[in-house]
Amino acid sequence: MTNLKDIASYALKALQEAGADDAQCIVARAKTRELNIDGGEISLIRTLLENQVSFKAIKNGKKGTVTINQFGKEQIEKAARDCMEAANAGVADEAVCIAALTENREFATGAKEEDADGLFDRVQEYLRQVKSDYPKIILEQVIAEYSESDSILINSNGVCQRTKHGGYYFNAMFSAHEGENATSFNYCDAQFNDLTRPLLDIGMQRELLERSQMELNAQRLPEKFTGKILVAPICLQDLTGMALGNFISDTALIDGTSPWKNRLGQKVVDEKLTISMAPLDERMAGGERITNDGYISENYDIIKDGVLMDFGLSEYAAKKTGNKRGPNSSSCMVIAPGQTALHDLIKGMDKGLLVYRFSGGQPAVNGDFSGVAKNSFYIENGELRHAVTETMISGNLSAMLNSVVDLSRETVEDGSSSLPYALFDGVTVSC
Repeated sequence: MTNLKDIASYALKALQEAGADDAQCIVARAKTRELNIDGGEISLIRTLLENQVSFKAIKNGKKGTVTINQFGKEQIEKAARDCMEAANAGVADEAVCIAALTENREFATGAKEEDADGLFDRVQEYLRQVKSDYPKIILEQVIAEYSESDSILINSNGVCQRTKHGGYYFNAMFSAHEGENATSFNYCDAQFNDLTRPLLDIGMQRELLERSQMELNAQRLPEKFTGKILVAPICLQDLTGMALGNFISDTALIDGTSPWKNRLGQKVVDEKLTISMAPLDERMAGGERITNDGYISENYDIIKDGVLMDFGLSEYAAKKTGNKRGPNSSSCMVIAPGQTALHDLIKGMDKGLLVYRFSGGQPAVNGDFSGVAKNSFYIENGELRHAVTETMISGNLSAMLNSVVDLSRETVEDGSSSLPYALFDGVTVSC
């Protein structure tokens, strides 16, 4: 079989005939053309093909799942039987479910076809521009690719959702070198649906490359202090994501560890913060259209002016906790900007740290965190003084989000998020 809808229907029927009370199948086909650059030279050009069939069966409140990478009838029938065996061996849970039928849709998003020559030309242009504009930068690896995917989700409630998407992805890993002196690596990546802009102008690559060259003159932090850190967009997503994982995720709510578990409709962070998940935003090159559960995705605010509006749970977690299902399951984060120019945020800092990357372990359930601020810079008397050697930062995520001094009016879009610079207070910075 080659037709995805026929494959999905056959897989669903196989699950039902194997004895499933409720059944779901997702059939997907993807094709990726990838171009790799190592040490400034093309090292690999390849095409990757992927087929996948995911089975989910529910029997007497017990769930089984199986995934295979073949579309043959025999393989599908065997996988359906294996899925039922997994379900029968499971533990009953009244919250397990499949999506209810609401509205069936087909979506086609992104670039309709690949421009292979155009992507190659943009990569060559990128290599030339980096060499010319940032002579101390060594591009350790560059990956550029075009992917097209076609996916169908079908279940025994009559749900049949289909999404087709084509788009480009770019990633560069780099460091600065001067004689025997070298910086730690940094990276940037982006998603986009056309080749109208030079790759170097997407996201915050120019700033990261320039800052990397400045790191060649890194110095130790003059002294330990508790005060302000200015978090760049590329790092803000990581820190905010850690906080949301601790406070509103499926696991945190099901386990009951979230300090926000009973605070819907209440102020939980600084009123300057509005955090949304917006896969339908036109700036999101690869935004989802169908949730992992099988519902049509919608944009929504997690936090509005500091108030917790939604947990954003999966349907399973919603049933498990008695809350409502989240309108999407994406990571297309949008944080509303402020009114202050980035330059003025820096000018207003007596002493602090500009942080581009954070490396740390999982925070404690209450939000306590500690880790290394990488690719970061010391600010004193409103001026960027120098890069710092790897420096520790620590604090509490909830307290930090309640100590927002200001947000920049500038934002950075990388095709999967739109974020400002955020100035926080009360973070401990140490040598």
